[in-house]
Amino acid sequence: MSTELTDRIEERRAGVGDPRALVGEFRRALLLVPFEGGGLWTASLSGVRWVCAFTDEEAFARFAAARGESGREWEFAELRGARLLDEIVPAMGGPAGVAVNIADPEGAMLFPPVVGIVPDTVAVDEGGQG
Repeated sequence: MSTELTDRIEERRAGVGDPRALVGEFRRALLLVPFEGGGLWTASLSGVRWVCAFTDEEAFARFAAARGESGREWEFAELRGARLLDEIVPAMGGPAGVAVNIADPEGAMLFPPVVGIVPDTVAVDEGGQG
């Protein structure tokens, strides 16, 4: 589904590649985002809410298996990364970012609430909601 994004993630995790290209590819990517309790599935860590998104069904299946919920029927949306960053994150009412492929220790990537990733008005390093 999103092989270009996984390629950019792999490059950045290896310490090469352009961070701007990674963010650009994330913005263009179509991602799977699970629902939980009527809203998008999020996790909180250190005061930041992370929307959990997945590059493909296999990455999503690894997440479900890691939670011991492989047999569960999940609802999910397919959303562009740009929509997550520009609409969903600002609407969350506090510091928020996107965590991609969180069940893949070698392929996970965080898109934190900082300038250059989320709108400046909600970036924690620009006097936003932080």
